Amino acid sequence: MAHVASSPQQAQHQLPRMYDEEGDLLLEADQRADRVILLPAGDPRQANAERDRIRIQWGQHLLSDLLARRYRTLVCGVNLDDNSRGMIGELASLLPASQWNAASITQHARIFARSISKDEVLVLKYDMDALEVLALLRPPGKDHFTLEDLQRGFRKVAQMVESRYDRLPVASVSFLGAKSNRLIGPDGNEPSFESVLRTMYEAGYRGDVYPSLGMWELAPTGVFASYPFPQSLKVMRTGGF
Repeated sequence: MAHVASSPQQAQHQLPRMYDEEGDLLLEADQRADRVILLPAGDPRQANAERDRIRIQWGQHLLSDLLARRYRTLVCGVNLDDNSRGMIGELASLLPASQWNAASITQHARIFARSISKDEVLVLKYDMDALEVLALLRPPGKDHFTLEDLQRGFRKVAQMVESRYDRLPVASVSFLGAKSNRLIGPDGNEPSFESVLRTMYEAGYRGDVYPSLGMWELAPTGVFASYPFPQSLKVMRTGGF
């Protein structure tokens, strides 16, 4: 039988394979699998040198990336009570050259908390050898952060980072699903990830954000790889499309 070559048009529309051998069939996610559905957005042919968006690092592990020195700066939370279960405490225990531990991190926060009002948000600096941690100090007397706290804190973070190339690249936790420093919205529940991203963006932050592990279960809801989200989402909310 003669072999019929595929036309250039057919070859152009053939999707690339993800895996070798039968991997594409073997790894088709079903309804039981933890997964995200990543939606395309924007035109890859349009590019500029401006830091005009927040990248969302779906599928990446923050601690591993920090230990591999993919970032110079981390943004997270810190409190006056116990930081052993938070990101900053876990990081200090894993970095071999760090002289910080959960107890000294908490003591450092308490020293600065004595001189601030109950609603003020300080950004504390922790030097952990090759990594600098900018930690938003949870206001004294509160057991959680609010979006207003995040807005105040990230304004200061943006001023400390965006004009200092020696602090780039920078990554931040999402503040959602936190163990030690919970984020609570006006209704008493966690706000949406979109609300968190909007707060960071409007404050001037343009670094990367790592979603919480619970967000791996968002499917069938689609997600985007950066913020601001495309205009099409706003159009659909108003009844368009």
